[in-house]
Amino acid sequence: MTETGRHQPALRLTRADLDALPNYVPGRSPADLARELGLAEAIKLASNEVPYGPLPGVVEAVAEAVAGSHRYPDMGVVALRQALAERYGVDADRIATGCGSVALAEHLVRATCLPGDELLYSWRSFEAYPIIAATSGATSVRVPNDAGHGHDLSAMAAAVTDRTRMVLVCNPNNPTGTAVRRAELDRFLDAMPDDVLVVIDEAYREFVTDPEVPDGLTYLDRPNVAVLRTLSKAWGLAGLRIGWLVAAPEVAAAVRKVVTPFSTSMAAQAGALAALAQADEVERRCALVVAERDRVTEALRKFVPDVPDSQANFVWLPLGERAVEFGRACEARGVIVRPFPGDGVRVTIGTPAENDAFLAAAEAALA
Repeated sequence: MTETGRHQPALRLTRADLDALPNYVPGRSPADLARELGLAEAIKLASNEVPYGPLPGVVEAVAEAVAGSHRYPDMGVVALRQALAERYGVDADRIATGCGSVALAEHLVRATCLPGDELLYSWRSFEAYPIIAATSGATSVRVPNDAGHGHDLSAMAAAVTDRTRMVLVCNPNNPTGTAVRRAELDRFLDAMPDDVLVVIDEAYREFVTDPEVPDGLTYLDRPNVAVLRTLSKAWGLAGLRIGWLVAAPEVAAAVRKVVTPFSTSMAAQAGALAALAQADEVERRCALVVAERDRVTEALRKFVPDVPDSQANFVWLPLGERAVEFGRACEARGVIVRPFPGDGVRVTIGTPAENDAFLAAAEAALA
């Protein structure tokens, strides 16, 4: 401090390169928007949540677990890993869990990349990917989406260098909903060097209806393939934050080493085990989402003909420079969507009534 008691300007304590990194943008609070507009309620279609509430038995299981919250959870997540292993037909030693699939993607980068190594992905894809790369010291390599708003796997393969350590394939892709089919994914994986880890991010796998879109778990005979899944979407556990990955045993073991200790909470483990017992109800809810997805897509194409087919629980409007304006127009009518400036707008599929409200707002904005 100076003689006057004032602090001198501080030396920089954080990394300068993070200044240019965009913040992850969460969905806006519908309660806040409702207050602003003087409405009884607003509709949030910005965060890819499933609108049907927790699965049967989840609330009770979580409440019971919370009674023991003065104790640490099982750090090995043994019961849940075993339940996942039995459901999906993989060995438990190939599974790691974490605070959502996005956290596991971050842990994979930490386990594979040193500063200067390259993390390659399509763009636009999941907005957390560049954040994960930068905070891990890896170099982002972004390959533009193709004309159909999906992964250009040929261009991605051509972009691999001797510094590439990990490739992310988001399938279905967030935020565009497009999906890579088996023949092109086979060719891509055949072209990958053995020392490059290919991570197939399948957060929306349960909503896939195209039989040509492969289940990433069928590629686990390839040692350099890992698959990310989440229980936040179709399984209704977004508020508990739990994801899982399947990979070669040595890859999964490395991830379990770098995961923040006890990050899969006691409540999340209990809720996940209860949710996994409700597979039939999950399938029923996904069918409702898919039916509405198809209806919303058809309706939107009257105004935006190039809305791509979606295999997720959202649709993509490639509005380019009109994206932000469209988002504001929807919010003015009490519907929160997710604009990506300069690219497009992602809209989560909600209940039929919520979707009708969105379509009315979209028509007013676009007609």
